Amino acid sequence: MPTMHAIEISHPGGPDVLRLTQRPVPQPGPGEVLIKVAASGVNRPDVFQRMGKYDPPPGASDLPGLEVGGELIDGDFSGYNPFGLKPGDFVCVLLTGGGYAQYAVAPLAQCLPLPEGLNPLEAASLPENYFTVWTNVFDRGRLGLNEDGLPESLLVQGGSSGIGVTAIQLAHALGHRVFATAGSDDKCRACESLGAEAINYRTEDFVERIKTLTDRCGVDVILDMVAGDYIPREMDALADNGRLVLIATLGGAKTTIDVHKLMQRRISITGSTLRPRSVAYKAAIAANLYEHVWPLFAEKRLHPVIHEIFPAHEAPRAHALMESSAHIGKILLRW
Repeated sequence: MPTMHAIEISHPGGPDVLRLTQRPVPQPGPGEVLIKVAASGVNRPDVFQRMGKYDPPPGASDLPGLEVGGELIDGDFSGYNPFGLKPGDFVCVLLTGGGYAQYAVAPLAQCLPLPEGLNPLEAASLPENYFTVWTNVFDRGRLGLNEDGLPESLLVQGGSSGIGVTAIQLAHALGHRVFATAGSDDKCRACESLGAEAINYRTEDFVERIKTLTDRCGVDVILDMVAGDYIPREMDALADNGRLVLIATLGGAKTTIDVHKLMQRRISITGSTLRPRSVAYKAAIAANLYEHVWPLFAEKRLHPVIHEIFPAHEAPRAHALMESSAHIGKILLRW
């Protein structure tokens, strides 16, 4: 059986538990394809999995890695294939795991052709963030037009993260006013260069700053990765009928809220995790991205924001950088 290089988690722990190993090349099943990986995205869930805090869904690879860019090598192309993909095509792919390897298997329905003008390394930075932002900001958060037919506003917490730079760019490209928080002046400037009005949360109260910037009205949608004691403050920063969308709990999973305020101001709080969702659900997101988002790359209204690309065997360094939060945009592993 042919083998490949892969990065595995030897046991739960710090970045140094990641190690280069040999694994059998995975074999695609019905509706699946084999991808020769050019680059793998590094994401916060990979860190949590490495620490033993985020188990893969049943049936998923135990290898970390939720997105790759690369070349289609083999597989089943006979079923649902909305983009007409075939062996030899270059794609970027959302995975449930297994991305830290020279080869990966994924449902064909979750593969997208490269946006015009991007190479496989650049495209590897897209799937996890764009799938996440689309389903949470535009589906669950319903960012759109207000009652007066005007574009609604968005606040992105952690604007310099991979999710953050994606949400800023996409909402700005679609005509929305975007605010973003970040932890340094340099990160704030990066957010501003992408189209956001930035708030340094270390030196300013983001709630008061949002109220000032919106004439005390608040924002329509907040995308939050912090949770914890941020949630009551975010309710204060929301406009009436506002929506708070939670996608991580970096600040803690529990909080106390004023339910009377929630009812009186018609605030909605929602959240989701993408990794365990069905192939059909992810395929629907892929179709929306291809129709509504991929053309924005060709028009140069969106672009990848990549902080650093590490050789795959330096995965421990990549994880240490991710944990430091010193990066702006995406971190990749190159194979």
